[in-house]
Amino acid sequence: MCSLSEKAEQIKENQNNILEVIQVENLKKRYKNINALDGVSFSVKRGEIFGLLGPNGAGKTTIINILCTLSQSSSGVAYVNGYNVYSQSSSARKSIGLVFQETILDNHLTAEENLYLHAMLYGVPLKEYMRRKRELLKLCELWDKRKMKVETFSGGMKRRLELARALIHWPQILFLDEPTIGLDPQTRKKIWDYIFTLRKKGNVTIFLTTQYLSEAENCDRIAILDHGVVVAIDNPENLKKMIGEDIIFFKTENNQLAEAEFHKKFPKYPIKLIGKELRVKVSNGDKFLPILVKSISPHIVSMELRRPTLEDVFLEITGRKIRENNNGIEEEIEEKFDLSSLFSFFSSSKKNNE
Repeated sequence: MCSLSEKAEQIKENQNNILEVIQVENLKKRYKNINALDGVSFSVKRGEIFGLLGPNGAGKTTIINILCTLSQSSSGVAYVNGYNVYSQSSSARKSIGLVFQETILDNHLTAEENLYLHAMLYGVPLKEYMRRKRELLKLCELWDKRKMKVETFSGGMKRRLELARALIHWPQILFLDEPTIGLDPQTRKKIWDYIFTLRKKGNVTIFLTTQYLSEAENCDRIAILDHGVVVAIDNPENLKKMIGEDIIFFKTENNQLAEAEFHKKFPKYPIKLIGKELRVKVSNGDKFLPILVKSISPHIVSMELRRPTLEDVFLEITGRKIRENNNGIEEEIEEKFDLSSLFSFFSSSKKNNE
Protein backbone atom coordinates (compact mmCIF):
# COMPACT_ATOMS: atom_id res chain seq x y z
CA MET A 1 0.00 0.00 0.00
CA CYS A 2 1.40 3.41 -1.06
CA SER A 3 1.89 6.21 1.44
CA LEU A 4 0.41 9.67 0.78
CA SER A 5 3.85 11.02 -0.13
CA GLU A 6 4.41 8.17 -2.59
CA LYS A 7 1.00 8.80 -4.17
CA ALA A 8 1.81 12.49 -4.48
CA GLU A 9 5.10 11.70 -6.22
CA GLN A 10 3.32 9.29 -8.56
CA ILE A 11 0.73 11.91 -9.48
CA LYS A 12 3.50 14.46 -10.08
CA GLU A 13 5.37 12.00 -12.32
CA ASN A 14 2.19 11.29 -14.29
CA GLN A 15 1.65 15.02 -14.83
CA ASN A 16 5.23 15.43 -16.06
CA ASN A 17 4.68 12.66 -18.62
CA ILE A 18 1.74 14.43 -20.25
CA LEU A 19 2.85 15.45 -23.75
CA GLU A 20 -0.02 17.86 -24.46
CA VAL A 21 -0.21 20.15 -21.44
CA ILE A 22 -3.18 22.12 -22.78
CA GLN A 23 -6.13 20.52 -24.52
CA VAL A 24 -9.15 22.52 -25.67
CA GLU A 25 -12.16 20.90 -27.31
CA ASN A 26 -15.10 22.77 -28.87
CA LEU A 27 -14.89 25.70 -26.45
CA LYS A 28 -17.74 28.20 -26.68
CA LYS A 29 -18.40 31.42 -24.77
CA ARG A 30 -21.35 33.74 -25.27
CA TYR A 31 -21.83 37.25 -23.88
CA LYS A 32 -25.41 38.41 -24.38
CA ASN A 33 -25.67 38.61 -28.20
CA ILE A 34 -21.95 38.08 -28.91
CA ASN A 35 -20.23 34.74 -29.56
CA ALA A 36 -16.79 35.48 -28.09
CA LEU A 37 -15.72 31.87 -28.74
CA ASP A 38 -17.44 29.66 -31.28
CA GLY A 39 -16.16 26.09 -31.10
CA VAL A 40 -12.43 26.56 -30.44
CA SER A 41 -10.23 23.43 -30.39
CA PHE A 42 -6.43 23.12 -30.15
CA SER A 43 -3.67 21.52 -28.08
CA VAL A 44 -0.29 22.73 -26.79
CA LYS A 45 2.75 20.47 -26.42
CA ARG A 46 4.94 20.47 -23.35
CA GLY A 47 7.89 22.86 -23.61
CA GLU A 48 6.75 24.79 -26.68
CA ILE A 49 6.05 28.48 -27.11
CA PHE A 50 2.49 28.64 -28.38
CA GLY A 51 1.05 31.91 -29.66
CA LEU A 52 -2.56 32.95 -30.00
CA LEU A 53 -2.65 35.63 -32.69
CA GLY A 54 -5.61 37.84 -33.44
CA PRO A 55 -7.01 41.37 -33.37
CA ASN A 56 -8.75 43.00 -30.43
CA GLY A 57 -12.06 41.28 -29.83
CA ALA A 58 -11.00 37.97 -31.38
CA GLY A 59 -11.40 36.08 -28.08
CA LYS A 60 -7.74 35.79 -26.95
CA THR A 61 -8.20 37.03 -23.39
CA THR A 62 -11.40 35.02 -23.04
CA ILE A 63 -9.47 31.81 -23.80
CA ILE A 64 -6.75 32.64 -21.27
CA ASN A 65 -9.33 33.47 -18.59
CA ILE A 66 -11.03 30.11 -19.13
CA LEU A 67 -7.76 28.14 -19.12
CA CYS A 68 -6.65 29.95 -15.94
CA THR A 69 -10.01 29.17 -14.24
CA LEU A 70 -10.97 32.86 -13.99
CA SER A 71 -14.02 32.35 -16.22
CA GLN A 72 -16.23 29.49 -17.33
CA SER A 73 -17.10 28.63 -20.90
CA SER A 74 -20.68 28.25 -22.08
CA SER A 75 -19.80 24.75 -23.37
CA GLY A 76 -16.84 22.59 -24.34
CA VAL A 77 -13.99 21.18 -22.24
CA ALA A 78 -10.45 22.30 -21.42
CA TYR A 79 -7.56 20.55 -19.66
CA VAL A 80 -4.43 22.16 -18.22
CA ASN A 81 -1.60 19.80 -17.32
CA GLY A 82 -4.11 16.94 -17.36
CA TYR A 83 -6.59 18.67 -15.04
CA ASN A 84 -10.11 19.66 -16.04
CA VAL A 85 -10.26 23.44 -15.52
CA TYR A 86 -13.82 23.18 -14.18
CA SER A 87 -13.94 20.06 -11.99
CA GLN A 88 -10.23 20.16 -10.99
CA SER A 89 -9.65 23.93 -10.99
CA SER A 90 -7.53 23.99 -7.80
CA SER A 91 -5.05 21.45 -9.19
CA ALA A 92 -4.96 23.26 -12.53
CA ARG A 93 -4.10 26.55 -10.79
CA LYS A 94 -1.05 25.04 -9.11
CA SER A 95 0.36 24.19 -12.54
CA ILE A 96 0.22 27.70 -14.00
CA GLY A 97 1.71 31.15 -13.72
CA LEU A 98 -0.15 34.12 -15.17
CA VAL A 99 0.78 37.61 -16.34
CA PHE A 100 -2.28 39.73 -17.10
CA GLN A 101 -2.57 42.48 -19.69
CA GLU A 102 -2.98 45.03 -16.91
CA THR A 103 -0.35 45.46 -14.20
CA ILE A 104 -1.64 44.13 -10.88
CA LEU A 105 1.43 44.59 -8.71
CA ASP A 106 1.07 46.33 -5.33
CA ASN A 107 2.76 49.68 -5.93
CA HIS A 108 3.14 50.34 -2.19
CA LEU A 109 5.26 47.22 -1.67
CA THR A 110 8.84 46.64 -2.71
CA ALA A 111 9.78 44.25 -5.48
CA GLU A 112 10.73 41.46 -3.06
CA GLU A 113 7.62 42.04 -0.94
CA ASN A 114 5.45 41.51 -4.03
CA LEU A 115 7.26 38.23 -4.66
CA TYR A 116 6.95 37.19 -1.01
CA LEU A 117 3.18 37.81 -0.95
CA HIS A 118 2.70 35.71 -4.09
CA ALA A 119 4.93 32.92 -2.77
CA MET A 120 3.03 32.72 0.52
CA LEU A 121 -0.32 32.57 -1.28
CA TYR A 122 0.99 29.56 -3.18
CA GLY A 123 2.47 27.92 -0.11
CA VAL A 124 6.10 28.11 -1.25
CA PRO A 125 8.42 27.15 1.66
CA LEU A 126 10.49 30.08 2.96
CA LYS A 127 13.84 28.47 2.13
CA GLU A 128 12.73 27.79 -1.44
CA TYR A 129 11.29 31.29 -1.74
CA MET A 130 14.65 32.84 -0.82
CA ARG A 131 16.43 30.75 -3.45
CA ARG A 132 13.84 31.43 -6.14
CA LYS A 133 13.72 35.15 -5.35
CA ARG A 134 17.43 35.57 -5.95
CA GLU A 135 17.37 33.40 -9.08
CA LEU A 136 14.39 35.14 -10.70
CA LEU A 137 15.28 38.73 -9.79
CA LYS A 138 18.76 38.19 -11.21
CA LEU A 139 17.26 36.66 -14.36
CA CYS A 140 15.00 39.71 -14.79
CA GLU A 141 17.82 42.13 -13.89
CA LEU A 142 15.99 43.46 -10.83
CA TRP A 143 18.13 42.07 -8.00
CA ASP A 144 19.66 45.47 -7.26
CA LYS A 145 16.18 47.02 -7.21
CA ARG A 146 14.58 44.46 -4.87
CA LYS A 147 14.30 46.89 -1.93
CA MET A 148 12.69 49.63 -4.01
CA LYS A 149 8.94 50.26 -4.04
CA VAL A 150 7.20 49.26 -7.25
CA GLU A 151 5.67 52.73 -7.63
CA THR A 152 9.15 53.97 -8.62
CA PHE A 153 9.51 51.36 -11.40
CA SER A 154 9.17 52.02 -15.12
CA GLY A 155 6.62 50.09 -17.19
CA GLY A 156 9.30 47.70 -18.43
CA MET A 157 10.61 47.02 -14.91
CA LYS A 158 7.08 46.28 -13.68
CA ARG A 159 6.56 43.84 -16.54
CA ARG A 160 9.79 42.03 -15.69
CA LEU A 161 8.78 41.85 -12.02
CA GLU A 162 5.42 40.38 -13.01
CA LEU A 163 7.25 37.66 -14.93
CA ALA A 164 9.35 36.87 -11.85
CA ARG A 165 6.26 36.80 -9.62
CA ALA A 166 4.40 34.46 -12.00
CA LEU A 167 7.32 32.01 -11.82
CA ILE A 168 8.00 32.05 -8.08
CA HIS A 169 5.99 28.84 -7.45
CA TRP A 170 7.60 26.76 -10.27
CA PRO A 171 4.64 26.66 -12.69
CA GLN A 172 4.83 24.21 -15.57
CA ILE A 173 2.82 26.51 -17.85
CA LEU A 174 3.24 30.28 -18.08
CA PHE A 175 0.32 32.27 -19.51
CA LEU A 176 1.20 35.69 -20.92
CA ASP A 177 -1.70 37.89 -22.03
CA GLU A 178 -0.26 40.57 -24.36
CA PRO A 179 2.98 40.60 -22.29
CA THR A 180 4.69 43.47 -24.13
CA ILE A 181 1.75 45.71 -25.02
CA GLY A 182 2.61 49.39 -24.56
CA LEU A 183 6.35 48.72 -24.11
CA ASP A 184 9.10 50.24 -26.24
CA PRO A 185 10.94 47.95 -28.72
CA GLN A 186 14.06 47.63 -26.55
CA THR A 187 12.06 46.50 -23.50
CA ARG A 188 10.00 44.14 -25.65
CA LYS A 189 13.22 42.50 -26.84
CA LYS A 190 14.39 42.05 -23.24
CA ILE A 191 11.11 40.43 -22.24
CA TRP A 192 11.53 37.96 -25.10
CA ASP A 193 15.11 37.23 -24.05
CA TYR A 194 13.75 36.24 -20.62
CA ILE A 195 11.05 34.08 -22.21
CA PHE A 196 13.61 32.17 -24.30
CA THR A 197 15.83 31.69 -21.22
CA LEU A 198 12.90 30.34 -19.21
CA ARG A 199 12.01 27.83 -21.89
CA LYS A 200 15.62 26.69 -22.18
CA LYS A 201 16.44 26.42 -18.47
CA GLY A 202 13.17 25.36 -16.90
CA ASN A 203 11.32 23.54 -19.69
CA VAL A 204 8.39 25.88 -19.07
CA THR A 205 5.56 25.80 -21.60
CA ILE A 206 4.75 29.34 -22.76
CA PHE A 207 1.22 30.24 -23.86
CA LEU A 208 0.88 33.83 -25.02
CA THR A 209 -1.57 36.07 -26.77
CA THR A 210 -0.37 38.86 -29.01
CA GLN A 211 -1.32 41.18 -31.82
CA TYR A 212 2.33 41.91 -32.63
CA LEU A 213 3.26 39.94 -35.72
CA SER A 214 6.98 40.20 -35.00
CA GLU A 215 6.40 38.47 -31.66
CA ALA A 216 4.32 35.74 -33.23
CA GLU A 217 7.36 34.86 -35.39
CA ASN A 218 9.12 33.74 -32.19
CA CYS A 219 6.54 31.05 -31.45
CA ASP A 220 6.95 27.36 -32.22
CA ARG A 221 3.33 27.28 -33.35
CA ILE A 222 0.61 29.87 -33.85
CA ALA A 223 -3.15 29.65 -33.77
CA ILE A 224 -4.82 32.49 -35.68
CA LEU A 225 -8.07 33.49 -33.99
CA ASP A 226 -10.74 35.54 -35.73
CA HIS A 227 -14.29 36.23 -34.50
CA GLY A 228 -13.95 33.53 -31.86
CA VAL A 229 -12.83 30.82 -34.31
CA VAL A 230 -9.39 29.26 -34.91
CA VAL A 231 -8.97 29.79 -38.66
CA ALA A 232 -5.43 28.40 -38.96
CA ILE A 233 -2.82 26.69 -36.79
CA ASP A 234 0.78 25.77 -37.65
CA ASN A 235 4.35 27.00 -37.29
CA PRO A 236 5.12 30.47 -38.75
CA GLU A 237 7.00 29.16 -41.80
CA ASN A 238 4.27 26.73 -42.82
CA LEU A 239 1.63 29.42 -42.41
CA LYS A 240 3.56 31.71 -44.75
CA LYS A 241 3.89 28.87 -47.26
CA MET A 242 0.10 28.99 -47.59
CA ILE A 243 0.69 32.08 -49.74
CA GLY A 244 4.00 31.01 -51.23
CA GLU A 245 4.38 33.69 -53.90
CA ASP A 246 5.64 37.26 -53.87
CA ILE A 247 3.07 39.93 -53.09
CA ILE A 248 2.68 43.33 -54.77
CA PHE A 249 0.58 46.04 -53.17
CA PHE A 250 -0.19 49.09 -55.28
CA LYS A 251 -2.54 52.05 -55.16
CA THR A 252 -3.70 54.06 -58.18
CA GLU A 253 -5.81 57.12 -58.81
CA ASN A 254 -8.53 54.80 -60.14
CA ASN A 255 -8.35 51.36 -58.52
CA GLN A 256 -11.53 50.14 -60.19
CA LEU A 257 -10.16 50.79 -63.67
CA ALA A 258 -6.74 49.42 -62.74
CA GLU A 259 -8.32 46.19 -61.45
CA ALA A 260 -10.36 45.77 -64.63
CA GLU A 261 -7.29 46.33 -66.83
CA PHE A 262 -5.23 43.88 -64.78
CA HIS A 263 -7.91 41.17 -65.05
CA LYS A 264 -7.96 41.59 -68.83
CA LYS A 265 -4.17 41.55 -69.36
CA PHE A 266 -3.16 39.04 -66.65
CA PRO A 267 -6.10 36.64 -66.13
CA LYS A 268 -3.96 33.96 -64.49
CA TYR A 269 -2.84 36.21 -61.60
CA PRO A 270 -5.31 36.83 -58.74
CA ILE A 271 -5.88 40.47 -57.80
CA LYS A 272 -7.84 41.68 -54.79
CA LEU A 273 -8.82 45.09 -53.40
CA ILE A 274 -7.70 45.34 -49.74
CA GLY A 275 -8.84 48.62 -48.24
CA LYS A 276 -7.53 51.29 -50.61
CA GLU A 277 -4.84 49.08 -52.18
CA LEU A 278 -4.79 46.37 -54.81
CA ARG A 279 -2.95 43.15 -53.98
CA VAL A 280 -1.41 40.81 -56.55
CA LYS A 281 0.35 37.47 -55.94
CA VAL A 282 3.00 36.56 -58.50
CA SER A 283 5.87 34.06 -58.70
CA ASN A 284 8.67 36.50 -59.67
CA GLY A 285 7.83 39.90 -58.26
CA ASP A 286 11.10 41.57 -59.26
CA LYS A 287 10.55 40.78 -62.94
CA PHE A 288 6.81 41.44 -62.89
CA LEU A 289 6.96 44.95 -61.34
CA PRO A 290 8.14 46.83 -64.50
CA ILE A 291 5.64 44.90 -66.61
CA LEU A 292 2.83 45.89 -64.26
CA VAL A 293 3.79 49.58 -64.31
CA LYS A 294 3.65 49.66 -68.13
CA SER A 295 0.37 47.74 -68.30
CA ILE A 296 -1.86 49.88 -66.06
CA SER A 297 -3.14 53.21 -67.41
CA PRO A 298 -4.23 54.92 -64.11
CA HIS A 299 -1.41 56.78 -62.38
CA ILE A 300 0.23 54.59 -59.70
CA VAL A 301 0.40 56.46 -56.39
CA SER A 302 2.32 53.84 -54.40
CA MET A 303 3.74 50.37 -54.90
CA GLU A 304 5.38 47.78 -52.64
CA LEU A 305 6.89 44.34 -53.28
CA ARG A 306 7.42 41.96 -50.37
CA ARG A 307 7.78 38.35 -49.41
CA PRO A 308 4.85 36.72 -47.55
CA THR A 309 4.53 37.67 -43.87
CA LEU A 310 2.15 36.66 -41.09
CA GLU A 311 0.24 39.86 -41.84
CA ASP A 312 -0.30 38.55 -45.37
CA VAL A 313 -1.45 35.21 -43.98
CA PHE A 314 -3.98 36.99 -41.79
CA LEU A 315 -5.14 39.08 -44.74
CA GLU A 316 -5.45 35.99 -46.91
CA ILE A 317 -7.52 34.11 -44.34
CA THR A 318 -9.71 36.90 -42.94
CA GLY A 319 -9.66 39.58 -45.63
CA ARG A 320 -8.68 42.31 -43.15
CA LYS A 321 -5.70 43.59 -41.22
CA ILE A 322 -5.01 42.23 -37.76
CA ARG A 323 -5.66 45.55 -36.01
CA GLU A 324 -8.96 46.28 -37.73
CA ASN A 325 -12.53 45.05 -37.58
CA ASN A 326 -14.82 44.78 -40.59
CA ASN A 327 -15.22 48.56 -40.66
CA GLY A 328 -11.49 49.21 -40.45
CA ILE A 329 -11.83 50.40 -36.85
CA GLU A 330 -10.18 48.85 -33.82
CA GLU A 331 -12.63 47.12 -31.53
CA GLU A 332 -12.55 45.47 -28.12
CA ILE A 333 -15.09 42.92 -26.95
CA GLU A 334 -12.67 40.87 -24.88
CA GLU A 335 -13.68 39.80 -21.41
CA LYS A 336 -11.66 41.56 -18.73
CA PHE A 337 -10.83 39.80 -15.47
CA ASP A 338 -12.50 41.20 -12.36
CA LEU A 339 -11.06 41.44 -8.86
CA SER A 340 -13.49 38.87 -7.46
CA SER A 341 -12.12 36.29 -9.91
CA LEU A 342 -8.57 37.23 -8.95
CA PHE A 343 -9.23 36.94 -5.21
CA SER A 344 -10.90 33.56 -5.84
CA PHE A 345 -7.83 32.45 -7.82
CA PHE A 346 -5.44 33.13 -4.94
CA SER A 347 -7.71 32.12 -2.05
CA SER A 348 -8.35 28.70 -3.62
CA SER A 349 -4.63 28.16 -4.07
CA LYS A 350 -3.95 29.18 -0.49
CA LYS A 351 -6.65 26.90 0.96
CA ASN A 352 -5.26 23.91 -0.92
CA ASN A 353 -1.81 24.53 0.52
CA GLU A 354 -2.99 24.73 4.14
